[in-house]
Amino acid sequence: MKILAVEDDAVSRAVLRQALRKLGHEVIEEADGKAAWTRLQAEPVRVIVSDWVMPQADGLDLCRKVRGKVGGEYVYFILLTSSDATEANQRMAADAGVDDFLTKPLNLNELWMRLRVAERVLRYTTQVRQLEELMPICSYCKKIRDDHNYWQQIEGYINERTGSEFSHSICPDCYQSVIVPQLEAMKAGSNSNPPVARKH
Repeated sequence: MKILAVEDDAVSRAVLRQALRKLGHEVIEEADGKAAWTRLQAEPVRVIVSDWVMPQADGLDLCRKVRGKVGGEYVYFILLTSSDATEANQRMAADAGVDDFLTKPLNLNELWMRLRVAERVLRYTTQVRQLEELMPICSYCKKIRDDHNYWQQIEGYINERTGSEFSHSICPDCYQSVIVPQLEAMKAGSNSNPPVARKH
């Protein structure tokens, strides 16, 4: 993945860059939140690993801007914190839209784990976005055509891509327009065919 590393300390930024590259990722770098935001406008990424405390704009400022942007793919935001970060600070970061935390000094295995989670989350958000976009659906039976030109029920299509299960019910409009007329027709049919008397 292409990852934006944001860290004002040159040595810490180099450590982060080397760790990300060692894990097989492409890295772009900036020294503060303001420069990172400008960079994102020209070079979007799906993952940001950012220090919290920085000049110009800190990690939370950057995260709020990323979350405030309308449209585009979801960006997974990992915040670098000191090991003594308080619970209140972590709550504030979560409220700003941070997805995950890494404590300093950087641990390569923890970084690998966080990025694996990021990959899964981004894959699911992409699938949901695709489902929300235009889907080829039959106007009669409401089946959906998948990537292999196979038509299947909408429930099966969504289940395969997201794991979602469905319960079925009837909305009030369909109850009135479909079910009530069927019940009335059944009732009228049973009244028009009185039972035949049996001979004894």
